[in-house]
Amino acid sequence: MRVLVTGGSGFLGEAVCRRLAERGDAVRSLQRRRSAALDDLGVVQHLGDVRDRDAVLAAADACDAVVHCAARAGVGGRDRDYERTNVDGTRHVLQACARAGARLVYTSSPSVVHDGRDLEGADESLPYARRFLAAYPRTKAAAEGLVLGAAGRLIPAVALRPHLIWGPGDPHFLPRLVARRRRMMLPGASDKKVDTVYIDNAADAHLLALDRLAPGSPLNGRAYFVTQGEPQGMGDWLNALLAAAGAPPVVRRVPVRAAAAAAALVEFGYRLPGVRGEPPLTRFLVRQASTAHWFDISAARRDLGYRPAVSTDEGMARLAAHLERRPLRAAP
Repeated sequence: MRVLVTGGSGFLGEAVCRRLAERGDAVRSLQRRRSAALDDLGVVQHLGDVRDRDAVLAAADACDAVVHCAARAGVGGRDRDYERTNVDGTRHVLQACARAGARLVYTSSPSVVHDGRDLEGADESLPYARRFLAAYPRTKAAAEGLVLGAAGRLIPAVALRPHLIWGPGDPHFLPRLVARRRRMMLPGASDKKVDTVYIDNAADAHLLALDRLAPGSPLNGRAYFVTQGEPQGMGDWLNALLAAAGAPPVVRRVPVRAAAAAAALVEFGYRLPGVRGEPPLTRFLVRQASTAHWFDISAARRDLGYRPAVSTDEGMARLAAHLERRPLRAAP
């Protein structure tokens, strides 16, 4: 199979590329900078941006399938930048798939349905949230809507919603967690349960969807939650990651209302002229950390044949072993 992976040099994208290359598929990637890791895998790299329609069309030419992992993530920056990458970029991918006759596996996010309330055992019948506290979930919901709207009408397409991907090679979340640990406090008097997914399991789900997606299949036009199927307390998970990195746990707590008020002030400060960078605290982050969000993955089990092959305990052991060999460079 000839497969294009957008965002192929990213955390998830590289894992998907590796899985595809290992089983013998002809793999291409589209990302902004060349990757030595993808070179080693024999991936044909197209350097470009999903915001560039012509670059996407060229990369997807004659492909059988596209796995669209590229996205702008984060909690800071201009809304228009998220719109251009996440919505306009996805529209370009859809156009490229239609031209090439390629099927599409789209990487979405469970945040598209998180409306600020506890989600406990929620399934895919949940509607999109009506109000979002950040541009990322808002634009991911809009992009997912485009993908599912095109499914069956233009191309076979499916959306996957992996939740809080972690594991060896994470270049963003874990380094920032370690760097900011001393300033962190957990919101609320006790933990709420959340779902996460180990990187290898997330990549496996994408290949399962890719192989089962076809016109008339039950996947076409649907979204699926992808998790470990082992919800745990937010503080427990964060401290397990810190332990794997050899860092002390976070034990201090703060009332949710106080954290939300502080986040609103931080957001205001980062909107002032001349202030750059990503705010270290936002209302979206407080809401994510102080509410339950774990999901029923029976649909993914049934339709994708998804079974988390790596348990959370095994994943943490693998992460710790990886970090012993390659100590973490904490992000600022």
